[in-house]
Amino acid sequence: MKRLSGILLHVSSLPGSYGVGDFGAHAYRFVDFLVSCKQKMWQILPLNPTTSGAGNSPYSSYSAFAGNQLFIDPEQLMDQGMLDLHDLNHAFSFPAHRADYAQAQVLRKALLKKAFNRYQGRLADDARFALFCDENVYWLEDFALFSALKARFQGAPWYEWPEELRQRQGSEIKRCKETLHMEILEEKFYQYLFFSQWQKLRTYANNRKIVIFGDLPIYVSLDSCDVWAHPHLFLLDEQKKPVFLAGAPPDYFSEHGQFWGNPLYNWEECARENYTWWLKRIRQNMVMFDLLRFDHFRGFASYWSIPAGSETAANGQWVQGPGEHFWSVLTREIPPVHFVAEDLGYITPDVHELRDKYNLPGMKVLQFAFGDDMPSNPYIPHNHIPNSVVYTGTHDNNTVRGWYEEELDQNSRIRLEKYADREINRKNVAREMIRLALSSASLYCILPMQDVLGLDSWARMNKPSVGGSNWEWRVDWSGFDMQVKDFLHHYTVIYGRNDFRNE
Repeated sequence: MKRLSGILLHVSSLPGSYGVGDFGAHAYRFVDFLVSCKQKMWQILPLNPTTSGAGNSPYSSYSAFAGNQLFIDPEQLMDQGMLDLHDLNHAFSFPAHRADYAQAQVLRKALLKKAFNRYQGRLADDARFALFCDENVYWLEDFALFSALKARFQGAPWYEWPEELRQRQGSEIKRCKETLHMEILEEKFYQYLFFSQWQKLRTYANNRKIVIFGDLPIYVSLDSCDVWAHPHLFLLDEQKKPVFLAGAPPDYFSEHGQFWGNPLYNWEECARENYTWWLKRIRQNMVMFDLLRFDHFRGFASYWSIPAGSETAANGQWVQGPGEHFWSVLTREIPPVHFVAEDLGYITPDVHELRDKYNLPGMKVLQFAFGDDMPSNPYIPHNHIPNSVVYTGTHDNNTVRGWYEEELDQNSRIRLEKYADREINRKNVAREMIRLALSSASLYCILPMQDVLGLDSWARMNKPSVGGSNWEWRVDWSGFDMQVKDFLHHYTVIYGRNDFRNE
């Protein structure tokens, strides 16, 4: 297989005039940037809808299938005659380097509403819309109704709706589908726009030999369409309240563990249905992406179960996951060559055994490599195996420069300098770590855009278990200069991470 490298940059982090990055011209420009510096991969975070109540985290969505409406490009809607130039001349003032989800939501919701009002009369004759609805009927019907009901009840969670709707009584569901027909159609239309624009962008990237590397969160939110529509697949009591919640034990990221609060799966019920919900979810992701990272892969081997009502995640315990039974079913349907296992954190032998049985690449993060166990550390480059993906850091880490300035102790700095065989300082540390990553034996190398630009901790994407200001960083084009392109191009060629034979 070919050694490849690429960049981690979420869609929300792209530049643009509408408060948060989207599938517009800047996304296409970024693909062109990747091509110009010989990168072959674009890794993004999950594209599912986000909410302010969950801190705008793409890992805590109210749908495992739907797309985030914030990523729909208004300018393409203008090109299609759904909006006009006057609509796009908004009065909002957005910060240049941070996503403003709240204001972006207000603006984009108004623009999408205008687009729907202008186009709804033509939807009945739009064969592509009809085909989209037919191909996605498994999840789209429930999601559109769920979204319409959320709006009717002013955003209240589904478990606070009237009893007949909480329990999805057939007669009441039928009545709501009739009375909310237009609102349901509107939600379907927005999903149609999202997936149409995404597939256009993905095709543009694939035609330029860029691999799109997606991300699959293992869990969904309690207040999600998935739990409302399929409650039997989750560990809920008779009142449909969670009995146990998801999280992670104390580790590198959090002294008291991470309390995510997602409901846990009823894996026995999932297996009884031959993992239908999971298979449909993953098939849809494989329509969207070329490569898919399974976030929190260890949860398939064993997962951290926290009793509902606990104050911290430290009160949980490990419970055996679906393991080989799930993965044998999945890999009969989809070849595992398309998958990557996120195997970070507290990892036990059963996780490695499951990963290796299906030949899944794991992750190697260089920021974890320079402790006092450096010679034997699995994250240090000389211990990397080809079947892996190397990162300087992930979306949950500080930037490399921020890590060096704020987190790396003096002894670790000395070890880093000795390993790199050159003087390291805050100005060159990101590039030296990138050089080490590109030189790794790992098949794939992914570089966060913040590290490519040498940014410090203000550009960090997420601080696990720390609320506020997460997922907000946005890039601007001023940093994409010729020096950056030349640096990436040079070391990509030096370390053989590009197949030039067909170029």
